[in-house]
Amino acid sequence: QEPRSAEVTQFRLAAGRVPEVPFALSSSPAVLSHYGVTASTVALFRRADNDRRDMDVVSEEIDAEKMSRFIRMNELRLVTEYNPVTAVGVLHSSLQLHLLLITDKKSPEHPERMRRYRAAAELFEGKILFILVDSNLKSNERVMAYFKLKKSQLPALAIFHTPDEEWDVLPLDEVSIERVQDFCNTFLQ
Repeated sequence: QEPRSAEVTQFRLAAGRVPEVPFALSSSPAVLSHYGVTASTVALFRRADNDRRDMDVVSEEIDAEKMSRFIRMNELRLVTEYNPVTAVGVLHSSLQLHLLLITDKKSPEHPERMRRYRAAAELFEGKILFILVDSNLKSNERVMAYFKLKKSQLPALAIFHTPDEEWDVLPLDEVSIERVQDFCNTFLQ
């Protein structure tokens, strides 16, 4: 309710640290009521799985660093890059189907590959969580091993159904919207 409070100052600092995430501030009783907010809260609305994560804000305990970390850990985008920080949000997603593009981010084809992958992600928004796994990160070697993939088989798509751990893999010569769509639809059937 107080736009000049210490919490608001820290919130604004956090917004500056995570420029790719849109931030908004409201003290409107109608807005707070609509979202069921009764105390100072950072509410993170995730586009990928239409879920919401809340962080209660207590002025002496919360600072911009903690808010930024909360956002980084819990945000899910249309395509979320998998790493030790985002793993928490990915593992706690309400979406039970995860599609991983396992690829080399340093590849000259990477920007175009990602453009097509994002376009395919829009077709399955709210149904499948699209994840990017950079094969160059040592921490991602476990992901590749789980799906029994070698670097020579990349780029590849791996789809994973979390409740029963059923999965399938498709090595690709090229990432196209149609190939991604067909692979997802085949698995869904």
